[in-house]
Amino acid sequence: MTNTSDQVQQHANVVGYARVSKREQNPAAQEAELRAAGAGRVFVDHGESSRIADRPQWLACLDYLREGDTLVVRRLDRLGGTERIIIETLHDLDRRGVNIKSLTEPMIDTTTPMGRALFGMVAVFAQLRVDTIRENTMRGLAHAKSQGRVGGRPSKMTPEKIAQAKRMRAENASLDHIAGVLSVGKSTVARALSRPEDDVAAGASSGRR
Repeated sequence: MTNTSDQVQQHANVVGYARVSKREQNPAAQEAELRAAGAGRVFVDHGESSRIADRPQWLACLDYLREGDTLVVRRLDRLGGTERIIIETLHDLDRRGVNIKSLTEPMIDTTTPMGRALFGMVAVFAQLRVDTIRENTMRGLAHAKSQGRVGGRPSKMTPEKIAQAKRMRAENASLDHIAGVLSVGKSTVARALSRPEDDVAAGASSGRR
């Protein structure tokens, strides 16, 4: 009598996924490598950002994959543009019983016992790195807030420039003219003029600390 795991193995497929970020790029080389690795079906996304999870062919690939299948990619970064996206994807595939194999990263091959062990170690360290970066970022933002600062780049519009922009605007100067005088973008002027007076005062106060 054939058990469930044997039945899954008998119907397992090798599926490839390729992605190129720009429309003018040719994914033919990736696709050829995947087929040479045994992929009977290859899904290809053209000109899709790696930071977008809802890529059309990637969604189709996920829908096609079944327990016991092996997903083959040239590199893990084809799955996503950030470590967080890649880790979440790998964990999701593992929960579904889908194997993952990278053609250029030998330690990523969950079709073998050794590969699964190495994959587990890589996933743990990658998750630790992501958590550490997140923790350091939050700590930095909290420290900046305690010092009266906020995260991000310093604004090009100082309180003095905002005051000047408001005076010019009161004299019916256009946003384009104000932007030219202050050497900033039109959208920067528009955002500054829309800020409440309390925010401007707070910015001036923090700048004097």
